[in-house]
Amino acid sequence: MDLGVDEVVQEPHPGWFSVYKQLMKLNVIILLQITAICAILVHDLVVDLNRTWLDTGLTIAVTVVGGTLSAGGSNAINMWYDADIDPLMRRTKNRPVPQGHISPRGALIFGTTIAIIGSSLFFIVSWKAAFWSFFSVLFYVLVYSMWLKRRTPQNIVIGGIAGSTPPLIGWAAAAGDSILESMNPMALGSPIPWLFFALIFFWTPPHFWALALYRSGEYAKAEVPMMNEVRGPEHTVFLSKVYSVFLFMLGSVPCFWPNSGLPLLWAFIAGGLTLWYAKSVWDIDPLEELDENGRMPKAAKSFFRSLYYLGWMHLALVLVCVPPSSWLGPLGPL
Repeated sequence: MDLGVDEVVQEPHPGWFSVYKQLMKLNVIILLQITAICAILVHDLVVDLNRTWLDTGLTIAVTVVGGTLSAGGSNAINMWYDADIDPLMRRTKNRPVPQGHISPRGALIFGTTIAIIGSSLFFIVSWKAAFWSFFSVLFYVLVYSMWLKRRTPQNIVIGGIAGSTPPLIGWAAAAGDSILESMNPMALGSPIPWLFFALIFFWTPPHFWALALYRSGEYAKAEVPMMNEVRGPEHTVFLSKVYSVFLFMLGSVPCFWPNSGLPLLWAFIAGGLTLWYAKSVWDIDPLEELDENGRMPKAAKSFFRSLYYLGWMHLALVLVCVPPSSWLGPLGPL
């Protein structure tokens, strides 16, 4: 029997560990943590060569724990707020709240608690890292979830600011006291973390719009004004192509920034990876026949390729920053 997207089949309680893991959306957080870790590594390879592997490892540990808790808390709070619309979509109807595995209030308490704990952990390494962590939580919950998501098709574009902060957090955590001379949280001592930030920001719209196209119709049923539901799939694909061009320009230009420390090789690698990803965006056919589940297959392919693209872009930036003569110990001795 083909169930409608508004019908929720109650599953047995999977256990509290599984419930909390689902509330945090750990599978999504992994990619965000990769971007933060890469920012730490690039900082220690390009800016502060005196930091040891131990320094780097401790910073990564704080960032992974703090970032996982703060981002996971944001996701849990979002599930509290979206308790009324999650049962309406296939993608979200099996979440813990619509399944009745935890109450909306329970999700709110859990999310708020771990978000505060996670963001506070960053004070161990840098108040600027803590600032950007708290900023990310508040922006995601208050600006994206509560204000933009149900009001404008630009929800993903503006809301993407929250998901773009992990590299800023990681960089600030690695820089520590070296950037304390400026009380401006945006002053991180280098343009490189802002390159990371811009990369995720411009990546987010085509990434999420591909998901929205793939799940065509579900957001409309929940009355969430995604771009493809409001302006149509053709316009959405066009905008995705525009953002792909921005990504290509972003990867090709920053290596020429004064004192950025990025090698010219980065322009060629970033350009090649972006062309590889952009092809999947160009391949999306807004008039493509939907599959048996009413979904757009080529949009799904672009969505999944975007995940690999973001990860490879960050890893590639780390690799090009490793001095050829230092492959066995680029960060110095313990």
